[in-house]
Amino acid sequence: MKRVLVIDDALFMREALKQLLTKSGFQVVGEAGNGRDGVKKYIELSPDLVTMDITMPDMTGVEALKEIKSYDPNARVVMVTALGHELMVKEAVLCGAKSFVVKPFKPEHLVQTLSKVAAS
Repeated sequence: MKRVLVIDDALFMREALKQLLTKSGFQVVGEAGNGRDGVKKYIELSPDLVTMDITMPDMTGVEALKEIKSYDPNARVVMVTALGHELMVKEAVLCGAKSFVVKPFKPEHLVQTLSKVAAS
């Protein structure tokens, strides 16, 4: 069972992701409401996968991604972002994000993307 850390500033999105991932056979080992806490949780929990929002207060998802990748170059991070953030998604992929999913997403698309990244 793959261990996932969910990082998103919206509580409802963290809850929705936790329910979907748990139902789909993933183990949600932690969550964070901003990038700074997400980096701390990553170091503390060493998850197999991370779902990361791009726009968050305190530290953006791209900034958090860079810190996580400097700590663990093999980190598997999937960016989950709203429409209209194409430049930030491109930057995230260039900085090492393994994939991305655009909100609102189809649950099966998110699960398929995470499964594919987990297997890589």
